[in-house]
Amino acid sequence: MSEYTLVKPDSIKSRKRVGRGTSSGHGKTSCRGMNGQGQRSGCTRRPWFEGGQLPLYRRLPKRGFTNIFKTEFEVVNISTLDKMSETEITSEVLFKAGVISDLKSYVKILGNGEISKAKTVIADAFSDSAKAKIEKAGGKTQIKK
Repeated sequence: MSEYTLVKPDSIKSRKRVGRGTSSGHGKTSCRGMNGQGQRSGCTRRPWFEGGQLPLYRRLPKRGFTNIFKTEFEVVNISTLDKMSETEITSEVLFKAGVISDLKSYVKILGNGEISKAKTVIADAFSDSAKAKIEKAGGKTQIKK
């Protein structure tokens, strides 16, 4: 392969130079047409702009509903609690360990995994299986007030 046989890839396009005379094919009105909104300087349209046509977001059916009062929990499995060395586990301990991302969020303990040591766990909610496994290991569960 020689240098003179190399071809520029299709992904590298030279930019369109508009307003450079009639012979360029993009002269005079610079591909903007004659008169109207899009021909004035500074005209930029939003990506969802569709002229006078009813926009797509208004044509589509609206379904469902978002409950703004829903309580979102950060879930923690008891297998994660078993790896921790502390005997009393609170949301502050979980936050320092990097298990939960925010101190203000509600914490729910789920029963995935096994727990071997007796621990006191203070959280906002517990699943039934998590509560049973913690108490079976000799620990206590407390719901945070």
